[in-house]
Amino acid sequence: MKICIVLGTRPELVKRSPVIRACEHLNVDSFISHTGQHYSYNMDRAFFEQLKLPEARYNLDVGSGSHGEQTDSIKI
Repeated sequence: MKICIVLGTRPELVKRSPVIRACEHLNVDSFISHTGQHYSYNMDRAFFEQLKLPEARYNLDVGSGSHGEQTDSIKI
């Protein structure tokens, strides 16, 4: 089994960091998929660095906008 941890906003980064740590500690096969909703350093990258989170394997780069605009702009 492989676990995909999806996040994209500051609250998700903070709330899911213990889950990411637990997966690492237990050697659970997992990876991060980032929606890219927050794309500025202060809104995103700073949290990855401060929480010492691994890089996201996938970044959908959706930016901001309506649900339809974000879904339409996903880059896989």
